[in-house]
Amino acid sequence: MAEVTDLKNNFLTLKSNYEPKIGDSIAINGTCLTVVKKDTGTFTVELSPETQQTIAIENLKGKVHMEPAMQLNDRLEGHIVQGHIDTIGEVTKIVPLSNATDIYIKIPKKYIKYIIPKGSIAVDGISLTVNDVFEDSFRLTIIPHTLENTLLGTYKPGTRVNIETDMFARYLYHMFSKEKTITWDMVDSIMASY
Repeated sequence: MAEVTDLKNNFLTLKSNYEPKIGDSIAINGTCLTVVKKDTGTFTVELSPETQQTIAIENLKGKVHMEPAMQLNDRLEGHIVQGHIDTIGEVTKIVPLSNATDIYIKIPKKYIKYIIPKGSIAVDGISLTVNDVFEDSFRLTIIPHTLENTLLGTYKPGTRVNIETDMFARYLYHMFSKEKTITWDMVDSIMASY
């Protein structure tokens, strides 16, 4: 987690125990940004106009999720997340269960094709597993540990969130929509290259 100290024009300044270097890529609420300035105890990232139009910028206040970019020699665990926000989702329903919480998120219909049941999705940079996919929304089941250690526990119906869909679903959809003929050998070859 980091804490926003300032958001002015294109610059977002954050306070954190983590000390990045100038030029480092760092995800803030799931959005991959570049560190452009460092001061004692704070660092600043720059947001392009495209980024500002694509993300839920109103959430860049108070505490935010922060994750440095993975290095190639890091251990790979969980889902692959790039920090490339596809769209903004809106929390529509939160249903407490006995030992978990279901969260329903609505997104523009044109992005639902990239969301797969039991596939991965990043919500504000939190890598999660999709349980159900509907016409224009999806359902997540969140365990207490995740609710307590992320901002998910603060979300309410109406909260807007940054959505990064499954990278492989995007690639496969794009590939299949362009190619007239494609074989499973081609799919295997592409998947093996990642």
